[in-house]
Amino acid sequence: MAHSAPRRLVVPLLALGLTATLAPSLAAGPAAAAPDDAGARDLTRYTQQQLTWKRCAADLPAKFQCATLKVPLDYSAPRGKTLKVEISRVRTSKPGKRHGILTFNPGGPGASGLDLPLGASQGLPKAVLERYDLIGFDPRGIGRSSPLSCGLTGADQYFPRPTRSRAEFDRNAKWAKSVADRCRTKNPGVLPYINTRNTARDMDVMRAALGEKKLSYYGVSYGTALGSVYTQLFPKRADRVVLDSAVDPGLMWRGMFRIWAQEVGPAFTRWSKWTAERDATYHLGASPAKVQRTFWKLVERADREPIVFDGEKLDGAAVRTLARPEFFTVRSGAELVRKLKRAAAGATVSGPSAAPVEDNELAAQFAVVCADSAWPRDPETYYRDVVRDTVRYPLYGDFTSGIAPCAYWPRGAEPVTKVDNGVPLLLVQNEWDSQTPLVGARNMHRALKGSRMITVDEGEGHGVLFGDRRYPCAENPSMRYLATGKLPAKDVTCRVTPGQRRAGAAPNAF
Repeated sequence: MAHSAPRRLVVPLLALGLTATLAPSLAAGPAAAAPDDAGARDLTRYTQQQLTWKRCAADLPAKFQCATLKVPLDYSAPRGKTLKVEISRVRTSKPGKRHGILTFNPGGPGASGLDLPLGASQGLPKAVLERYDLIGFDPRGIGRSSPLSCGLTGADQYFPRPTRSRAEFDRNAKWAKSVADRCRTKNPGVLPYINTRNTARDMDVMRAALGEKKLSYYGVSYGTALGSVYTQLFPKRADRVVLDSAVDPGLMWRGMFRIWAQEVGPAFTRWSKWTAERDATYHLGASPAKVQRTFWKLVERADREPIVFDGEKLDGAAVRTLARPEFFTVRSGAELVRKLKRAAAGATVSGPSAAPVEDNELAAQFAVVCADSAWPRDPETYYRDVVRDTVRYPLYGDFTSGIAPCAYWPRGAEPVTKVDNGVPLLLVQNEWDSQTPLVGARNMHRALKGSRMITVDEGEGHGVLFGDRRYPCAENPSMRYLATGKLPAKDVTCRVTPGQRRAGAAPNAF
């Protein structure tokens, strides 16, 4: 059956083109020996390890240095098996102004963060660069950090998958079990420990090994989950924290997929109204109802006869999964549907190409989302949800309630971490975010009782500070906070014009 690869679960940090940080450094002093989370064993052998820094690569600047950190696989048994976590840094050019370290996570889960300090050093404002050593790392199981491998191929990239019939559900269940079995076989005894809680602990070991009392942090998308868990486990060690495009801490992780189906409905309505007002440009219909009818006719046509788009044959499900995130960015959605209409009429049309997801990235993504929380183990639960959600959310409900490898995955080593603390930090969020919708970010805001939130009203795209649209009303206070430590006095909502583009930015990648 024709089907195109859906876009990624969460955005990797795009091209860093931003602005960010602190006052003269606190003397490092001896770092605490063990994390704050209850029951942690003695971690002195890890927190006091000596790091050996070297140039990351011969073809990269000498200022970009890498080192290997050793961490326990299981923090409850720190004398057992260990993992390697590769870390990187670009040091401040003004040691006298240095405040501390600023650590990055690009999302995913499954995305490498090792190169982020180099990109940030070329895009952050002077006030930030002078105050921080920029720190990146590949989270455990990812990239150069004891990477997972499950032998996954291109056919395994399609998740979430449509479930339009019982036969299709049965095929998807067989695929999900096959992925889980392959990952378990190739990574014996490891998968339950590749989770957000342990990655947060790794960050704290890294902080201690660097001789720092506190850690400042920027995380986008999945990185907001990691940042919030860090503040939960180590509230006294969190310094200046910016969470961009937040997940809902109560929906990790199956619920974060299912919310896509719920939230695309209002986005579709808004998109059809915007597009109808510009019928002279897009020719998709002069009323919202006609615009929507144009789209659904393309879906029906693709189910009868696949639409050839950028060399791929798209059936109706593939059209829906390609269009879903684009409806949140109205101009992009209108341009995509116009191209699909031309392709259906026989024109040769090219679209944005998506890089294939590598085995390691996909394996790590499944590992984290499966180990972080409890997924239903009975396949029939997924089928019942699909039947109901297909009716409730016709555009995408048959995708997001379907079965995942997590139904057959080894159970995580620990229960989900409940986020509920008063650490002061900053949330930034677009109103129209396809991957981490505003409703979820608001729930993160409620859980983080010391947080302030900047909401970009009519803001589009996934990633406020590094997306393909630029919003100074969010950038400026975010960078001021990183540079001075001063949060906005209250929550802020700023309004922008929908459909704006960020000049010269890389296209957003999901």
